[in-house]
Amino acid sequence: MRPRKGSRGTPSRAADTGTRVVFKPLDKTSFTPMYFQIQTQLLRMIQLGRLRAGDPLPSEEELSRIYGVSRMTSRQALQSLKSQGYVSRHKGRGSFVSQPWVGKDITHLCGFTAEMRALGLSASSRVLHAETVPASPEVAAQLNIAVTAPVFHLCRLRLADELPVAVEEIRLPCGRFPGVDKLDFSSLSLYQTLRVRYGIRVSRADEVLEARSATKKEAQLLEVAPRASLLVISRTLWSVDGLPVETAHSVYRGDRYRAVLRIPATAME
Repeated sequence: MRPRKGSRGTPSRAADTGTRVVFKPLDKTSFTPMYFQIQTQLLRMIQLGRLRAGDPLPSEEELSRIYGVSRMTSRQALQSLKSQGYVSRHKGRGSFVSQPWVGKDITHLCGFTAEMRALGLSASSRVLHAETVPASPEVAAQLNIAVTAPVFHLCRLRLADELPVAVEEIRLPCGRFPGVDKLDFSSLSLYQTLRVRYGIRVSRADEVLEARSATKKEAQLLEVAPRASLLVISRTLWSVDGLPVETAHSVYRGDRYRAVLRIPATAME
């Protein structure tokens, strides 16, 4: 993108997007760093939808010309947006607007649907398979049931604003949830179903977080590159009467999902 001489502060066309955006002059007398002013302007354009996911952004050199700053300042603005998940940078191609990060507060127990609603995103699911299977020794131990006892195995692709973000596998003991295998979880919330239909009150969840690379199948489902980074969460859900009611294993896109841990100040010495 090559702005005309003297065009700062006037409409300028973002490279190849057809989207008209306005680059306003920086306040060089302000105590606010210039890179942060650039970052704020670009972020505002993204939030207003003037720049959308997949749109190319001006290069460091172009931003330097537009704003009259050094390439180092432009680079810092783009890098800051990248670190927040709003921009992806590809060698030889440039910088592009990314889908926003989806954050998971791991100190607060909440279902996927409720999490997405709180973030202003539309949650949806695609059932990959749903079947009743005999419990393996590992699953039987996790759910405190007999080995080979019937277990409902549900695997879903979870989407936020139609973007795949997670593959979730859950197992429920059929003896405690009669008829659960007849329900359509492509539209139903699992946790709402447990609460409303089966009267389950949850007391806690034990979770283990890990990081690993995507398998070929996971990469295809999540639409990421082979061996892309994943956030893996394994969970056992407990009811108030002390019984395990669900065991789950979920893999999240590492480029779109991140765990957020809030630690109270009283934990510091």
